[in-house]
Amino acid sequence: MAKHAAAAVGWGHHQLQKRWLLALLLMLSVSTVIAFFIRAAFDSCDRNVSAANVIGSTRNAIQVEEKRVPQIAASKPSPLSFMKSKIVLLVSHELSLSGGPLLLMELAFLLRGVGAEVYWITIMKPSETDEVIYSLEHKMLDRGVQVFSAKGKEAVNTALKADLVVLNTAVAGKWLDAVLKEDVHRVLPKVLWWIHEMRGHYFKLDYVKHLPFVGGAMIDSHVTAEYWKNRTREHLKIKMPETYVLHLGNSKELMQVAEDSVAKRVLREHVRESLGVRNEDLLFALINSVSRGKGQDLFLRSFYEALQLIKEKKMLVPPLHAVIVGSDMSAQTKFETELRDYVMQKKIQGHVHFVNKTLTVAPYLAAIDVLVQNSQGTAAGGTTEIVVNGTTGLLHPVGKEGVTPLAKNIVKLATHVERRLTIGKRGYERVKERFLEEHMAERIAGVLKEVLRKSKNKSGRHLN
Repeated sequence: MAKHAAAAVGWGHHQLQKRWLLALLLMLSVSTVIAFFIRAAFDSCDRNVSAANVIGSTRNAIQVEEKRVPQIAASKPSPLSFMKSKIVLLVSHELSLSGGPLLLMELAFLLRGVGAEVYWITIMKPSETDEVIYSLEHKMLDRGVQVFSAKGKEAVNTALKADLVVLNTAVAGKWLDAVLKEDVHRVLPKVLWWIHEMRGHYFKLDYVKHLPFVGGAMIDSHVTAEYWKNRTREHLKIKMPETYVLHLGNSKELMQVAEDSVAKRVLREHVRESLGVRNEDLLFALINSVSRGKGQDLFLRSFYEALQLIKEKKMLVPPLHAVIVGSDMSAQTKFETELRDYVMQKKIQGHVHFVNKTLTVAPYLAAIDVLVQNSQGTAAGGTTEIVVNGTTGLLHPVGKEGVTPLAKNIVKLATHVERRLTIGKRGYERVKERFLEEHMAERIAGVLKEVLRKSKNKSGRHLN
């Protein structure tokens, strides 16, 4: 699924191929990325690039190569096979290219893959047509996920007949009373509440007052689970339900690219050419929707500080570039304008590239050398449960205190090639041992079985 994060993807034949190993290491710190191929668009600070042809030609090259590669033997049965014919309703607070909705979509596809009957509703949708929502809904429809309105009788009836209802994010809790009304208590025992948030303003009783009565809560890390347990008890005076910690994994699509040297080479070359950077240049990237909570501003400050350190100490390193994937200038947000103004002010526009937000992350993971995850790649939250500091990645303090340490880490990875490659290799091995889609499927299967069992027991007691 998608706690994907890639960090070093390299190429230059022997040495450059090794750099890819660093990629999937830090790929673990990104909880928001899923690798699907749909239309993407590039927007560099220093040159305008069209990505439609780049991605199209890349896809064609990979498809040609796939015809020459023998098909892999059928995989073992999915641990989620018990969900066949089960009715599942997925409730998302929004449908966007942000972490929560994309993770829920990945779950939808896993369930459809084993024959579950999956329904999707989105609580907050704009009145006007939205290109992203249109694309994502049709992607789900193409995979057999049924999409309909979050309001009205169809939503209520589906919730009542469903074997399982998955609420995604704390904000989705407002849907329970608003739509289900007097039927809400009939649905609560079969609700699995998937919570990702860790910021204080989500701890509102209006959002989570039904939390103690649902079938279970699923949270992405032990740290976040403990945070919710303490905050709900101390500030809201309510008790968390049975809580399950689910570490996510990389999607099969992403891992297929990671294992395919031809795909990696083609993707790397095309993306770097489109950005106007050379093969030997070092690319540091942050992949996340551009917003204050994701840390792009702190990343750019660290990157500028790293450039200054290299200049002051007259270090001999290849040219460094920062790539920010997740831009949306069509929205013209104040935050993104501030980012671009900072780049111009510091005169580093030749080193910084903004890429529009997209589901097509595999090309960028193949093109970069190190992934920086500044909201969750810090030494805080669940990242410490995934990245082994100094062994499979380098962690830095959260917030402003992490700016200089991150800058030093950037310089360290730029100047110590062997260490970068070693970290990448160890990270890639850790991914294959613990954080593949099959590992995540096993973990989530255990959660779903338990919630279904408890829901069935409660229903039986009510009937008696």
